[in-house]
Amino acid sequence: MPDQRFLPQYRIRNTGDFQRAYRRRRSAACPSILVFGHPNGLPYPRLGLSASRKLGGAVVRNRWKRLLREAFRLSREQLPPGVDLIVVPRVSVPPPLVSLQESLVRLAGRVARN
Repeated sequence: MPDQRFLPQYRIRNTGDFQRAYRRRRSAACPSILVFGHPNGLPYPRLGLSASRKLGGAVVRNRWKRLLREAFRLSREQLPPGVDLIVVPRVSVPPPLVSLQESLVRLAGRVARN
């Protein structure tokens, strides 16, 4: 079984990486999340999270971030390699983890093809 830990190398923290993905304007969306993508030149995908205060309080935003990190961790092998993914939640009530995983894989594939 492959290593499924969410290591620091899989996380996007640099503001420049976020801005590069936003400027490229390659995105895909479903009712619950919006995914921006940008090639990163690495052999693995990376995840960046952007949860605004429009979603709700800190508890709601942190729940979204925990669920998105877990969805990324569990489906990392199915995600396209070499892509930075910026995920933005669109609704305040998060969907179940399984549907979030499916959406993330589908939208990341769509962004990578563009």
